[in-house]
Amino acid sequence: MMTVNQIMGDSPNQIYGNFGKRFFAWMMAKSSGTYDKIAGERKRSLFANLQGKVLEIGPGTGPNLPYYPKDIHWIGIEPNLHTHSYLKKQAEKLNLNIDLRIGNAEWLDAEDNSIDTVVSTLVLCSVPNINYTLQAIIRVLKPGGRFLFLEHVAAPQGSLLRQLQNRISPIWKVIGDGCHPDRETWIALENAGFSSINYERFDAKLPIVSPHIIGIATK
Repeated sequence: MMTVNQIMGDSPNQIYGNFGKRFFAWMMAKSSGTYDKIAGERKRSLFANLQGKVLEIGPGTGPNLPYYPKDIHWIGIEPNLHTHSYLKKQAEKLNLNIDLRIGNAEWLDAEDNSIDTVVSTLVLCSVPNINYTLQAIIRVLKPGGRFLFLEHVAAPQGSLLRQLQNRISPIWKVIGDGCHPDRETWIALENAGFSSINYERFDAKLPIVSPHIIGIATK
């Protein structure tokens, strides 16, 4: 007798992976309000002067949408299809026009030198190749365009938290849709080839992923 998986053509790994992405979308939708209590004011300041074409990579369920000016041309590139319904509902609630596209951070569905600002919040931790992602961001930005980022990062080398991040990383990547708690994101940013980078560190008071950076990189 054929199983449902055989009839549908999906392997167990695909079934589990699909469930993981669905669960992660639900978890993001439920937890975004909690995170915004921690980082909301920083987001409001970071996004205050956005204008023109704004491309957000990995917008998830849309927690950043309330912070955007209403007159921007917002483009979102989100690979997890299970987040799209949450994001669209958020946009309708805010009466915000959106251009939601399927894709990933290594290959951005946008023309070269066409975007005024790229936004990433809690995304660079989970991309498979952060260097490819940053090169894609530089490619689509207009000359002088800005990359705004808010990311959790690795704790200092040798610290107890860093040791914990390193040990928990394999399971954390599974439950966190590819998230690396011990990624040294600031090093990749500094080596990517932006004309300037300004960022600051802060402690988000969260388990495992408390070290954060927030800043602006200019093409």
